[in-house]
Amino acid sequence: MSLNLSSKIRAVALVGHGAVGKTTLVESLLAATGGLSSRGTVEKGNTVCDFDPIEKQLGHSLQSAVVSLTSADTRVHLIDTPGYPDFAGQAIGALAATDTALIVISAQTGIELMTERMFTLAGERGLCRMIVINKIDTDNLNLGALVDEIRERFGKQCLLLDLPTKHAQEVVELLGHADGDSDFASVSAAHRALIDQLVEEDDELMARYLEEGTDPTEQELHAPFEAALRAGHLIPILFVSAKTGAGVPQLLNALVKLAPNPAEGNPPPFYKGEPGAEPVAFAAQPDDALHVLAHVFKVVMDPFIGKVCVFRVHQGTIRRDAQLFAGSAKKAFKVNHLYRLQGKDYVEVDALVPGDIGAVAKVDEIEFDSVLHDSHDEDHIHLKPLAFPQPMQGLAVQTQRKGDEQRLFEILHKLELEDPCFKVERLPGTNETVIRGLGDMHLRAKMLRMQQQFKLELDTSEPQIAYRETIVGQAEGHCRHKKQSGGAGQFGEVMLRVEPLERGAGFVFEDVVKGGAIPGVFMAAVEKGVHQALAEGAVAGFPLHDLRVTVFDGKTHAVDGKEVAFVAAARKATLLAVRAAKPVVLEPLVNIEVVAPETSIGDLTGDLASKRGHITGTQPRPMGTVAISGQMPLAELGDYQSRLKSLTGGQGSYSLAFSHYAQVSTETQAKLASAFKPDNLADD
Repeated sequence: MSLNLSSKIRAVALVGHGAVGKTTLVESLLAATGGLSSRGTVEKGNTVCDFDPIEKQLGHSLQSAVVSLTSADTRVHLIDTPGYPDFAGQAIGALAATDTALIVISAQTGIELMTERMFTLAGERGLCRMIVINKIDTDNLNLGALVDEIRERFGKQCLLLDLPTKHAQEVVELLGHADGDSDFASVSAAHRALIDQLVEEDDELMARYLEEGTDPTEQELHAPFEAALRAGHLIPILFVSAKTGAGVPQLLNALVKLAPNPAEGNPPPFYKGEPGAEPVAFAAQPDDALHVLAHVFKVVMDPFIGKVCVFRVHQGTIRRDAQLFAGSAKKAFKVNHLYRLQGKDYVEVDALVPGDIGAVAKVDEIEFDSVLHDSHDEDHIHLKPLAFPQPMQGLAVQTQRKGDEQRLFEILHKLELEDPCFKVERLPGTNETVIRGLGDMHLRAKMLRMQQQFKLELDTSEPQIAYRETIVGQAEGHCRHKKQSGGAGQFGEVMLRVEPLERGAGFVFEDVVKGGAIPGVFMAAVEKGVHQALAEGAVAGFPLHDLRVTVFDGKTHAVDGKEVAFVAAARKATLLAVRAAKPVVLEPLVNIEVVAPETSIGDLTGDLASKRGHITGTQPRPMGTVAISGQMPLAELGDYQSRLKSLTGGQGSYSLAFSHYAQVSTETQAKLASAFKPDNLADD
């Protein structure tokens, strides 16, 4: 029965900032359970999770990696995620495949950018959260101050689950210990705070606790612990040294005994139909009799076995040779091989039960975010979309060797399939192919992969900024397209109105034509012409956004009425209307966070201000660094990597996140418009 098997499964994502020791912690957990004979190190490039050659070259994780271990008859799936903001897409994707998020914090550097981001996203996703403070063996630490900062930033529900003793050589669990002293706190006080929080989840247990004055047993506290985790009323703090192994047994014990199994965590947010629909009634008790439901959270283009789709089973049991569907596909695919992942190794298995993480290969129909199922009753079920950051950093690429263009597009398509934060654009106006990612390091890793794995040599340049156009007023446009050349003619007349929508609303097309002035058979051609105009732009050649186009009248001809005529008429009518509706050019603004030595703060803030940037805050960080937050136009960031290196002596780093589009200055708009040569829009 799969319920019994699933109760012995845990799925855990290790998330947090870069260089906090997540990959090393996985090595220690594997070694502690017999999964490794000896631990690898990031420095030597021999860890289970950082197996990619480029990861070894750069010295940090670029993608999420899945491993499994067994402890106390419980299978624990671990997903080691990248910590640098440039690779946030891989970390965010892992949240869809787990019940628990381990937020790993370095005792040396404290709370950093990705720590806060992943803590918040995991909470919004309804995951149970535990905080793991790593590197407690480091000299000259103030762990008490770090715990205070965690509770101040993340809430009073962050309570100690264990404490380091004997100068961080040992760690004592607090549920089972009521006295003693740690390196920085009272074991008795921490134990009492934990018990007081847990008994609040059970009225009967709390009444007995207050009346008798004796601690509940660990068995009695299990259900309240699970309830507190699910509700976010308790976020345990644990201490480890992945390097020495201190605290690793206690962490394993917490994962096995206290972390939720698939039936105990908050149910994954599936819905049926369109986003925003009511959540699907999810089976809290997995059973073999239920339909299969699995979600693809990762796609890998493996150079040896091709497309690999990694998924979490949420319901039912997937067996080798089963027939499954991907999303709304009508044709089933056969599960010829079923894998469990162990870093780079694919371990064949006969079946995967609810809670398991596994993979299938060479199935073209499956894409990132696909839902796998075995019944058309489930073909409209989706998982609530994850909040991925929008890739803004761009690089224009072209092949060095003629004849490689088609191969470039094929390779870029593969890279796009496996990374939700990597996008490829083809800009018709400049004939540029632009790759976009979350930062300079993100794009550099993609370039290295194309060069090393695919043997493709590319030239790069700064891309055109992704400006947009919109309107701030209303206007009407009218065009009669008429051609007569001896034979059959062309005739189509369109009258329409344009009006602005709120920023970010996109585009709305409305047909309010009465009495068949434009026959319904031609309305698709009218809409096509409108879309052509929006793509071309009317002021400076950039796509038009955030407006409504309403077609209210027109004319046709019984003989000469043609689709091509209505396409041309609608295009010209739209452009004429837009030009009369106070068009403006918009530019993308990004949120930027710069982390650098405190001694550089003056130079950095002055540089950002000189580039039309707006400083929103500064915050001290550990080890003599400071984080500067601000907002600035993307157009000013073309050479920021080299400027930052110069201003900080190579010790600074930055991350970007899209903020919004804003109107450019009158001077900038005039400059952009002067370079645009629009088509003649005179009526025919």
